[in-house]
Amino acid sequence: MSACARASRRLALALVAGMTAAAPAVAEGPRRVVSINLCTDQLAMLLAAPGQLLSVSHLASEPQTSAMVEEARAYPANRGQAEQVFLLQPDLVLAGTFTARSSVDLLRRLGVEVVELPPANGLADVSEHLRIVGRALGREAQAEGLVRDYEAGLERLRSDLPPARAAMYYPSGYTTGSGTLADAILRHAGFSNVAAELGLDGGGNLPLERLVMAAPDMIVTSAAYPGASRAEELLAHPALRAVQSDAGAAEVSDADWICGTPAILPALRTMAESRRGLESERLTQWDGTR
Repeated sequence: MSACARASRRLALALVAGMTAAAPAVAEGPRRVVSINLCTDQLAMLLAAPGQLLSVSHLASEPQTSAMVEEARAYPANRGQAEQVFLLQPDLVLAGTFTARSSVDLLRRLGVEVVELPPANGLADVSEHLRIVGRALGREAQAEGLVRDYEAGLERLRSDLPPARAAMYYPSGYTTGSGTLADAILRHAGFSNVAAELGLDGGGNLPLERLVMAAPDMIVTSAAYPGASRAEELLAHPALRAVQSDAGAAEVSDADWICGTPAILPALRTMAESRRGLESERLTQWDGTR
């Protein structure tokens, strides 16, 4: 992700955080809220009234996965264990549908209300999840304000260019196909998804040979994690380097599109700029051949 995109994300989140902090204390709704899922962590931090949110998951402080690391450091971290969460005496727990079932089931048996959110698989899910968490927290008006800003951002970033073919490629050859948030981001920004073309639904591995044969117009990768791993060695393979030399390249932080929150807008902006860059290069090459 470029320095400009990082600064844009920090500014957007700072403005949202400032709006939330300036809001009056919650009048209705739960007063003691705990989130135990990375994505509900971020939605809760965007929407909760001062003092309403007691704890977020430890993943919210991980730069590789969270778009709100600085904000998360203001809250005690939990690891989603039912015993740990119950001792916080929450009125409400926010969880994902893939959060450890044992914790969710035990909390419910103990009489704690748990609201679960499924993963966001499309751009419209961001608005829906903001509204769900807003209702759960008694912060409907704040949620609607964020929805309006988010949807206005979507409209500004909508591409009217013909789709270019992009392949997302991560350590161990992991990629995402149709029915995923990343796929929706690509399509909104003016790309088609090579993995979806090849029949992949959801996440999975794309053999390097198939990627090379697909000859995409753009290779999308994530920022390297600290240290080194064998999983990342594939990203330095000569065959992949050869494809990248012929195609455009974009780097998007995992944190920007793991969760369905307004933080996906910087990822959309990066991909929209990449699509315009491809088009500009194509026009330049066309002018040069006339």
